[in-house]
Amino acid sequence: MLEFGVVSHLAAALVYGVLAAFTAYRYLRRRTDQVLFLATTLTAIWAVAIAAQSLWGWPDFVLRYLAELARNTAWILVLFALVRDARDNSRVSRRMLVFASGALLAILVLLTLSVLLGWVLSGAILSARAMLFAQLAISLLGISVLEQIWRNASAYGRSSIRYICFGIAGIFVFEFLLYADALLFNRISNGLWDARGAVNALVAPLFAVNLINARRQPVQLQLSRTFVYHAGTLVFGGIYLLIVAVGGYYVRLAGGEWGEGLQIVFVAGFALMFVLLMSSHWFRARVMMFISQNFFDYKYDYRDEWLKMTETFSNLNEDPPLPERAIRTLAGLVESRTGALWLRGDQGYFALQACVGLMAPKHTQIDDDAELVRFFREREWILDMDEYTVDPVRYNLLEIPDAILEFSDQWLIIPLYLGRELYGIALVGSPFTRVDLNWENFDLIRVVGRQLSNFLAQADAQSRLSRAMQFEAVNKASAFMVHDLKTLIAQLSLLVSNAPKHRHNPQFIDDMIATTDHAVNKMSRLVEHIRQPETEEREIELDVAELAQQVTRQRNAQEPAPVYEGPETSVIVRADPQQLQNVLAHLVQNAQDATARDGDVSLTLKTSRDAAVLFIQDTGYGMSESFIRDSLFRPFQSTKGLTGMGIGAYQAQEYVRQIGGAMDVTSEPGLGSCFTIQLPLSASETSAEVEMPQESR
Repeated sequence: MLEFGVVSHLAAALVYGVLAAFTAYRYLRRRTDQVLFLATTLTAIWAVAIAAQSLWGWPDFVLRYLAELARNTAWILVLFALVRDARDNSRVSRRMLVFASGALLAILVLLTLSVLLGWVLSGAILSARAMLFAQLAISLLGISVLEQIWRNASAYGRSSIRYICFGIAGIFVFEFLLYADALLFNRISNGLWDARGAVNALVAPLFAVNLINARRQPVQLQLSRTFVYHAGTLVFGGIYLLIVAVGGYYVRLAGGEWGEGLQIVFVAGFALMFVLLMSSHWFRARVMMFISQNFFDYKYDYRDEWLKMTETFSNLNEDPPLPERAIRTLAGLVESRTGALWLRGDQGYFALQACVGLMAPKHTQIDDDAELVRFFREREWILDMDEYTVDPVRYNLLEIPDAILEFSDQWLIIPLYLGRELYGIALVGSPFTRVDLNWENFDLIRVVGRQLSNFLAQADAQSRLSRAMQFEAVNKASAFMVHDLKTLIAQLSLLVSNAPKHRHNPQFIDDMIATTDHAVNKMSRLVEHIRQPETEEREIELDVAELAQQVTRQRNAQEPAPVYEGPETSVIVRADPQQLQNVLAHLVQNAQDATARDGDVSLTLKTSRDAAVLFIQDTGYGMSESFIRDSLFRPFQSTKGLTGMGIGAYQAQEYVRQIGGAMDVTSEPGLGSCFTIQLPLSASETSAEVEMPQESR
C-alpha cells in the first residue's frame, strides 16, 4: 500500500505537469508566463524526485536537494518577472531586479557548492542546522518580496496578480513552517513533510485561474525605496548570517575542546554587530543614499516625503513645537539632525524660534536690513556654507550674520518664503553621511520650505486669532458695562434737568431718591460683576409677574407710560433678578423711545403649561424686516446714531438664551413692534401645575 507522502507528491507532480503543459500550450507570450512555466515544470520534477526517493531510494539526497533549490528559485523568479512585466519598466525595476537576483544567486551558489563539495568529498560542508537556516532564508526572501509587491501594487494591478500572489504565498509560508519546525525540534516533522506535496497541489488551481483571468491585464506596480530597502536588507541579512554560520562551523572544528563555546561566542558577537549595524541611523542613511543613487532616477520618493510631512504637521498643537518640527523636517531631507529657525517678527527683525541639536549663541537676532536678508529677497538660493568657505566670490562675498556664524555647526542656509515674501531663514547642520547636492535636492528643499512657511504662518495666525478673541471677550464685557453706565447716566441726567422745575414737589423728591438708590445699587452690582464674573449661582426663583409690574412702575416717568396686563403674582421662573429686570427695562425703554407721547406701550404676561410669555408692544414707528434680520440683534448696530451703542437688544437676547428661554420680534414700519420673551417655568411651578388635577380627583 502506498504511503500518504508518496501519494501526496505524486498528486503534486501530476497537477503541476498538467499546469505546465497548459501554460506551454496557450500562454507563453509574457515573461511572467514563461517563468511560470519553468516554475511549474521544476515543481513537477521536484515532486517526482521526492516520490521516487520514497519508493526506490533514488535519486539520492544531493540531486533531490538541488531540485528543491531550483524549484524555490523558480518561484522567486516568478515574482521578479511580475516586476519586469509591469508597465513601469524603468531603471527602478531593472536595477532592483538585478540586485535581488544577484543576492539570491549568491545564496543559491553558496548552498549548491556546499552540497556538491560535500558530495565529492563525502562529508558535510554545512551543518544540517545551517542548511535549514538557508532554507528559511529563501522562504523569508520570497515572502518579503511578495509582501512588498502586493503592498506597492495599485488596485488595478492587484486584481491581475491576486491569485498568483496567493498561490506563491501558500508555497513559501508552508516552507517556512516546515523548516522552522525542523530548526526548533532538530527533526523534520513526518506529517508536514508528507503533506507538502498535497499543499503544493492545493494551490496549483490558483495559478491556472490567474493565467486565464490576467492574460490581458498588465501588472502595475509602484516600487518604493522602502521596498528596495527591505528586500535588500533581508538579502544582505541572509547572506551575512549564512556566512556567520559557515564561519561558526569552522571555528567549532578548529577550536578543539573549546570549539562549541567559541562557536557560540563567534555567532553571538557577529549577531550583535548585525543588530547594531541595522539600528544605526548612519548605516540606514548610507544604504538609502546608495539605493537612491543606483536604483532610482530620482533621489526621493516624493509621495512618501509628502505624506510624512503632512502627518508631521497635521496637528498644530501637539508636541514638539511647530518650529522644532519644521527644523527636523528640513534636516531630514538631507540626512541631518541639527538646525535652527528664524522667523520674521513685527519688530522688524528675524527672531530665533527654535534650535535642534545646537546650542543657541548669545546673539540670535538677524536684522531685517542684513546683507543676507537682502540677498534672499533677490534670489531664492540655498547657501552651502562648505561651498561658501571655499569660494565666497560665488556668493558675491556675502556677509553672513553673526547670529548664524556663532553656531558650532553650519552647512545649509535655507530661505523660507510665504508667497513672494521672505518669511524665515533656516540653518541645517552637517549630515551623517556625505550627501552630494544637486538640482533635485534644492528643488525639494524649496518646495518643502514654502509648505513649512504656510504651516508656520497658519499657526501664527491661529495664535493671533486666539489672542484677538480674548481681547474681544474683554471688549465685549466692557461694552456691556458702558451700556449700563450710559443708562444710569441718562437716568441721573433726567433727574438733574427736571430738578429746577420739580424740586419743591415731594413726589419728585421721592422719585429722585428711588432712582438714585436704584443707580447706586446697579453700579455696586456692576463693580461686583467686574470683580467676579457672572455664574449660575446668581440665578434664583423669582416671580416674573411682580418683576414686570415693578418695571412698568419704574418707567412711568417717561411718556407714554407703559401699561401692565396679566396675573398679579405666582408666575415663577429661575433667573438673576437684576439681569432679567435690565432686559425688560431696556425693551420697555426702547418701546417708549420709538413711540410718540400719545401712543401706547404695554407689557403683557401670559402663561402656558411650562412657560411664561412676556409681550412688550408699542405703536411706534416699527422696523423693517431687513433691519430685524441683519442689524437688530447684532452688537454695535444702532438706530440712535452716536447716542446709542447698539448692544441692548443683543445683550437681552443673549441673556434670555442663557437661562433657557427664547426671544423673538415682529414689527411693521408705521404700525409698531412686539417683542416676545418666552421663559421656562421653574421646576416647582411646573410640578405644582401637574399635581393639581390629581388633587381634584
